[in-house]
Amino acid sequence: MLSAFVRAFRTPDLRRKLLFTIGIMVIFRVGSFLPTPGVSYPNVQVCIDATAGSNDLLGLVNLFSGGALLQLSVFALGIMPYITASIIIQLLRVVIPKFEELHREGQSGTAKLTQYTRYLTIALAILQSTTIITIARSGQLFQGCPVDVIPDDSWVTLLIMVITMTAGTGLIMWLGELITERGVGNGMSLLIFTSIAASFPTAMWSIASGDNGPAKFIVVLAIVVLVIGLVVFVEQSQRRIPVQYAKRMVGRRMYGGSSTYIPIKINMAGVIPVIFASSLLAVPGLVAQFGDPAAGWVQWVSRYLADPASPYHIAIYVVLIIFFCYFYTAITFNPDEVADNMKKYGGFIPGIRAGRPTAEYLDYVITRITAPGSIYLALVALIPTIAFIVLEVGTNIPFGGSSILIVVGVGLETVKQIESQLQQRHYEGFLR
Repeated sequence: MLSAFVRAFRTPDLRRKLLFTIGIMVIFRVGSFLPTPGVSYPNVQVCIDATAGSNDLLGLVNLFSGGALLQLSVFALGIMPYITASIIIQLLRVVIPKFEELHREGQSGTAKLTQYTRYLTIALAILQSTTIITIARSGQLFQGCPVDVIPDDSWVTLLIMVITMTAGTGLIMWLGELITERGVGNGMSLLIFTSIAASFPTAMWSIASGDNGPAKFIVVLAIVVLVIGLVVFVEQSQRRIPVQYAKRMVGRRMYGGSSTYIPIKINMAGVIPVIFASSLLAVPGLVAQFGDPAAGWVQWVSRYLADPASPYHIAIYVVLIIFFCYFYTAITFNPDEVADNMKKYGGFIPGIRAGRPTAEYLDYVITRITAPGSIYLALVALIPTIAFIVLEVGTNIPFGGSSILIVVGVGLETVKQIESQLQQRHYEGFLR
């Protein structure tokens, strides 16, 4: 594999793309440490050292920003507004027929949907930056911090902070699109990869330097390797549905007569169900922070819903992941549309009639294969979390196994793209 990297860098065009991608990643990480105007950087560091950080929902945003959220930096919001906007646009395709028509128009329609996603990203960035600044002013971002992170809370300063964080989100969106166009891999995915991977060395070092550090470090490392192996095995697995195309004459030429297949992954929803479940489950804890600590409902939420070690929390988490797996798969994969396209071009599944029976068969296969996929996703999200809780290092590993799921998935996809470019130039690739 290392020799393949050397051959990749020896190819001028591929080397230029790799260096460009790495340069954008460096710019993204540098922006994560630039403080927003109006924020006292020394006070932020004092608060980070003196408090536990933030609630689970803000911890989720902090994960995708590479730790920039708690730094209140220019890139504090990270890529999260774009992810949210993309998911909303996909869900609106089911509700708004116009969006579905744009999706079917091909490249021109996709370009319009992308433009709508950009506008929605900026709107969400304004909303989220305002929320984060308000939480920081009220002291909820760093509970119990003895100093103020925003010494000057005049409306001019706050407006400049909102504009700066929103502009940072727009810049991140532009950097991601630059990687997609001129670099290697999907830009947005690689920026998420960079954010998550940047937190691993610090987390592992904190484990190694704690009580019984070397022993815990070895156990945690073994768990991470085991989960990575599981993720690679499942993410590479797929159910292949054979498709046969009938022969047909167009003028003097014969078309069709070929065989292919529809690849259906076990986990078609990716990490989206985990993000949905974590965000939804963190909302009660966020609401409870604004209530009276002595109130009964606040104590109940803190004990049973906000505590990751609670059996109720784990059970609800698993149920939400399974539900969102089926929900998101149903949104992104339309059996009727696939069956209609196959029928239009003379394709059929052997033994299944074209049209409605094909759609029902595809729906049957998707329903069956999503069941083990959702269970796998829940296990990946829970096994590291439970192990880290038992080892008392849970707070040092952000977002449990889902972070590994994202890193491995993006890494595999990027390696495949580099592999394809190496094969085009007649070089030996990564996968031997």
